[in-house]
Amino acid sequence: MSKLVTIYGGSGFVGRYIARRMAKQGWRVRVAVRRPNEAIFTKPYGAVGQVEPVMCNIRDEASVAAAMRGADAVVNCVGILSEIRKNKFDAIQAEGAARVARLAAASGVKTLVHVSALGGDESAYGRSKAEGEAAVLAAFPTAMILKPSILFGPEDNFFNFFALMARFGPILPVVGGNTRFQPVYVDDVAAAAVKGINGEATGVFQLGGPDVETFKELMQRMLRVTYRSRLIVNVPFFIARIMGGALDLVQALSGGLIENKLLTKDQAKNLERDSIVAEGANGFAALGIQPTPMSAVLADYLWRFRPHGQFDDIQASAKNLRKPS
Repeated sequence: MSKLVTIYGGSGFVGRYIARRMAKQGWRVRVAVRRPNEAIFTKPYGAVGQVEPVMCNIRDEASVAAAMRGADAVVNCVGILSEIRKNKFDAIQAEGAARVARLAAASGVKTLVHVSALGGDESAYGRSKAEGEAAVLAAFPTAMILKPSILFGPEDNFFNFFALMARFGPILPVVGGNTRFQPVYVDDVAAAAVKGINGEATGVFQLGGPDVETFKELMQRMLRVTYRSRLIVNVPFFIARIMGGALDLVQALSGGLIENKLLTKDQAKNLERDSIVAEGANGFAALGIQPTPMSAVLADYLWRFRPHGQFDDIQASAKNLRKPS
């Protein structure tokens, strides 16, 4: 029988790419998510019955154990960018990560991959990530921990979000315009995870793409790709924290009915720190993976935010075809 991998958060941004790669390698894939009906799109990644979405809440011991039953390998991709209702940073990214690692060790799982993130522990988000990593290594010392910088790809919440914002009004506000990032292509992170699943690598790996740019430079790149001209305004951190606090208060007073998806106070604090690979850290090179540059991917999915969609490119291509050779 084919080997089985359980991917917690397997329908999320990173998880779906890992699921697709493992299905292509012939593994059975169990996609453990809170809403299996919303993960049906993962089933065609493999043959009939090869990819199976199952219900699981990482905060619940019994459901985590049930989703892991019989697995040869486990991947934890679960994470949140902001807190809402019972989904708190500590519960998901620290306690949840510890739970998965502890149960994996107790169940005799052969390999464990934990997807974390680059950054410090100055914010609540960063602290919970660091605590989760420490707990994983304490329970499962041979685990692979992946710490990517900001992720990009067709389903990302970064370039897509700001490209959508750029469609409305002449100004594009950003927080931390001088903060540096090393954007990494989501499928490259999935390729790294596969190495860990197959037992080819263990330890901590910091993952960044070939380009290091400031937040402002990334927005300028996005605007060039989408053929738009906008004034990029850098919002001071103290103003951003006030704005984030106010939006957090609205969410709290509404009981979570109005979710703060714009900017939280913790996110503003997190943006004060660079998200780049530390000098001398293990990364893609140690895994034998050549990271993909942004220039090779962004236009493939940001074209829809251009003033005329793909029409400009189609028109330019047609003109080139009409030119005499």
